[in-house]
Amino acid sequence: MNEIRFRLEISAQEYLRYYQGEVETVRVRTADGRVIDFPANALQKHISQDGISGSFRLVFDDNNKMIDMERVSN
Repeated sequence: MNEIRFRLEISAQEYLRYYQGEVETVRVRTADGRVIDFPANALQKHISQDGISGSFRLVFDDNNKMIDMERVSN
């Protein structure tokens, strides 16, 4: 398994676009400078009243298929 780390800041108002299906993919710049896309529905378990904020770890397999995404810090 492989992992990528990144920081994410999405306001509750902005997340509404993801929730309503207007935006299906999230694009982030990783800690090592790469740009990656992942499905917006991976964020659902990380939403709070204020939106989504923190450092995350995206775990994926050898075929680059996402396995899990977890918050590693605020």
